[in-house]
Amino acid sequence: MERRSVRRGTRRRHDLLLSLLRQGTTRVEDLAEALSVSASTVRRDLSRLGAEHLVARTYGGAVVPESFHERPITDSARVQTVAKAAIAAAARELVPPDGTIFLDAGTTCAALARILVESPDFGHLTVVTRGLETAMILTEASFVDTIILGGRVRPLSHGLVGPLTELGLDRLTFDVAFMGADAIDVHRGIGEPTLEETAVKERIAAAARQTTVLADATKLREPAAPAWTRFDPGWLLITDTEAPDDLEDRAAAAGVAVIRAEPARPTDENRTSTPVS
Repeated sequence: MERRSVRRGTRRRHDLLLSLLRQGTTRVEDLAEALSVSASTVRRDLSRLGAEHLVARTYGGAVVPESFHERPITDSARVQTVAKAAIAAAARELVPPDGTIFLDAGTTCAALARILVESPDFGHLTVVTRGLETAMILTEASFVDTIILGGRVRPLSHGLVGPLTELGLDRLTFDVAFMGADAIDVHRGIGEPTLEETAVKERIAAAARQTTVLADATKLREPAAPAWTRFDPGWLLITDTEAPDDLEDRAAAAGVAVIRAEPARPTDENRTSTPVS
């Protein structure tokens, strides 16, 4: 009975310890004080929780590692809208007036698709996509020949994956491939929720003369994704002005070029005026 009580006490202390870590208390000494136990007890607890993969040890303490959560496309469409619009506008400058491009699934690539169909200065553009929303937008433009790849539709992203998708990619080449990502690391490449996604992204990059990744700054702060696609040096990242200050230096060391897209300034027509009282 006493041993069971001790186990309950340990579990309760572990729960409190995890709660403190999630709230930002990470140093051993601070944790010990908050729990009214010795520092050595906290270290033993952290070692046990680390063995269970519930915490990640750091110098002098620990953190709770964040898990990767793929966001549904309907939710993604409501966040970082200004940054995505700026990135899409910068990417539009890289689209050839005539030629073939690849446009990925995802909301940032869909924003680029919207800009393309509203641009009157293109010749005849062929756009290949694996995104359902992207394809629907592109069909609005008479000068765009829209090709959608076959495959299995992923429920969250509405992107196509699988052998049929890869089969189509094996028969195509692109002047530029514009790709989205769930996470970005200039050394590791782009992070995705599944190995299927990474396989598709690798085929896309192999078929493109230029690989360009469109990703807002939050993707640079994402926790480690389950799967990664590494590109050859020379790819381009278009992000927004909220990206880390040292991004360009780290990217240059990895052979990656970076464009920071500035948000559009409001025009006199859409700027709201404040009435004078």
